[in-house]
Amino acid sequence: MKISVFGLGYVGTVCAASLADRGHNVIGVDKLEAKVDLIRSGRSVIIERDIDELVRRTVKAGRLTATMNAANAVASTDMTIVCVGTPSQPNGALSLEAIEAVSAEIGQAIRLKTTRHEVVIRSTVVPGTTRTVIAPRLSETSGMKPGSGFGVAFNPEFLREGSSVADFNTPSKTIIGALDEATAVAVMSLYSDLPGAKFSTSIETAELVKYIDNAWHALKVAFGNEIGLLASTLGIDSNETMNIFFEDKRLNISTAYLRPGFAFGGSCLPKDLRALTYLGRKLDLSLPLLNHILDSNSMLIERGVDWILSQSKKRIAFLGISFKSGTDDMRESPFVELVERLIGKGREVRIFDPNVELANLVGANKDYLMRAVPHITDLIVPNISDAIGWAETVVVTTADPVYQAGLAEVRPEQIVLDFSNLKLSRAIAVEPKGFLW
Repeated sequence: MKISVFGLGYVGTVCAASLADRGHNVIGVDKLEAKVDLIRSGRSVIIERDIDELVRRTVKAGRLTATMNAANAVASTDMTIVCVGTPSQPNGALSLEAIEAVSAEIGQAIRLKTTRHEVVIRSTVVPGTTRTVIAPRLSETSGMKPGSGFGVAFNPEFLREGSSVADFNTPSKTIIGALDEATAVAVMSLYSDLPGAKFSTSIETAELVKYIDNAWHALKVAFGNEIGLLASTLGIDSNETMNIFFEDKRLNISTAYLRPGFAFGGSCLPKDLRALTYLGRKLDLSLPLLNHILDSNSMLIERGVDWILSQSKKRIAFLGISFKSGTDDMRESPFVELVERLIGKGREVRIFDPNVELANLVGANKDYLMRAVPHITDLIVPNISDAIGWAETVVVTTADPVYQAGLAEVRPEQIVLDFSNLKLSRAIAVEPKGFLW
């Protein structure tokens, strides 16, 4: 394929040289003459492992060159990959000045072409930018609509400094978000023989995934550092403790607990977080990440209360009240708190939970429930039909198959609020805007 790469910075240089090394004919485009001259002479613009040899080899083979002439680059290629910077402004918003200017240049060049041209954004932009800023700019300057004279896609990069060439050639995943199928197929063909999972999705999803990755990486660094600070202050070997932590691949280093859902509860997580953060305060340590986990959890409970109250319905049935499916443990269950708050707001509540038998509750579990909802015996019903048949709003708390089967009884006028991310049938009148999803 003939490809032009706009922006010969870190990402652009690696992409241009790597694509050229894979047999494509690539033209790098940049406004700085010094960068263009370096590439033309077979030298890399950046310092990075393996990149010097890659640039030298591909330039010598005639598959990589560079220019300052954007119009000629677009005219000579079938696809343009945009890798210009999107730096932060003082308020945290992205500066789109460079990417808008480049989009205008590309659009003006496309106007003069008689063949379709694909435009691929690799610059990191917040969700919605490609569709509402870049694509309209391309349309305005080209005089064409996306999908006719040109295609638009977002293809996030996951290149780490120090290993970017290896990362390009051995990706964990490749994500293409495109406005039309033809563009998605064309862009995905660049990576067809590379390893890793491949996803063709919406542009907004592709844009967001990049931010999710980086936020997660930042969160892990901050978590590790706060735990290290706490451990070292206590005279405990932080590396040893974290090495032990890493050994649990089922829960700790895994996808466990990362699915979007409702607030956590139970006998361990809230209690242990309080104890850990109290210990930090006692040691005069600032642990902002750990200190705000419970705040984040409380925020979800507030959103849950607001969501239910926004339905303006009086009678509310809860399918499940324990803190998770398959247990009768209600200690610090967020759903117990929801029930308590709703009763305080004048709502009527009924509860069906096949795991909860009040006569069998003992100890701290029973004490917690009776303190939180003293009249719980009046709210529990023996079967799911009693709950659903009485209710105006049905709240699904956990992904229990019993609840999914029971929802077949829901009437058209009833509202189902899904706190569990249960894959509900489209025939069920689920509230169209989910709690978090």
